[in-house]
Amino acid sequence: MKEDIYFLDGNYIEASKATISVRCHAFLYGTSVFEGIRGYFNKEENQVYLFRAKEHIERMFNSAKIMFMNPKYSLDEYLDILKTLIQMNEYKENCYIRPEIFKSGKDICPGLDENDSVLIFTLKMGDYLPTDKGLKVCVSSWNRLSDNMIPPRAKISGAYANTALMIAEAKKSGFDDALSIGPDGKIAEGSAMNFFLVEGNSLVTTPQTSNILVGITRNTIMEIAKNELHMEVVEREINRTELYIADEAFFSGTGVQIAPIGSIDYRPIGNQKAGKYTIQIQKLYNDIVQGKVEKYKKWCLGVY
Repeated sequence: MKEDIYFLDGNYIEASKATISVRCHAFLYGTSVFEGIRGYFNKEENQVYLFRAKEHIERMFNSAKIMFMNPKYSLDEYLDILKTLIQMNEYKENCYIRPEIFKSGKDICPGLDENDSVLIFTLKMGDYLPTDKGLKVCVSSWNRLSDNMIPPRAKISGAYANTALMIAEAKKSGFDDALSIGPDGKIAEGSAMNFFLVEGNSLVTTPQTSNILVGITRNTIMEIAKNELHMEVVEREINRTELYIADEAFFSGTGVQIAPIGSIDYRPIGNQKAGKYTIQIQKLYNDIVQGKVEKYKKWCLGVY
């Protein structure tokens, strides 16, 4: 079986050879920043489209800036590497790409030294969470990190210990996933994804200052909901009890895509399935990411 090809510090190499030291700073202390980019296969065009790859790389540059990291390559160089990897791995199906900038020094001190490396790997990927049923969700007992601790605005790998605790707690308690509360006592986002609720014709989500990752899928949904579905889109704080009386709710993110929520803390949301607006957003989003909507094809980077 042919091994996938990864990119590590300027070299395209077989996955089994893309290794790091056990003393690598990023391994010991979680000092890396990353992105998750999805590729969608359009069967009619025999094409894989990378969705909003430019915006993902730009966000990684911002994460790197926060963490005193050198991205090593330009935006265009990163985009070329992404395309080359998919071509070399000969994917003709939905896939995932993870570019990562990490501290590769072997100093045992937890500070941020000047040794930066770049790894990019790919894998085949379907749905991360079910997108065809209502998820059972709880509000986690673990609070979301704050901007003055480990900033959720940056995708820092070490911060995902916070996410892992939320997911583990939720699943051990019989839920599919969790919502997080910020230090201010307000809803922040999901365990590793943004959150929307629907109130009448309004689509509501937490603002950028609510200790969230400012999601690229989130921004996509806000734009298409406003321009295509003519919904009122509102960014504001969300109290916990608002969750229980929402008409609809769903998660959004590169990994989860659009994942409907059927219940929160045992309270049913709507008919416990995807609601009317969620279904419309989901369908439109699925068409857009596959390059089927000409108006939004600017967001799709063709690989072949």
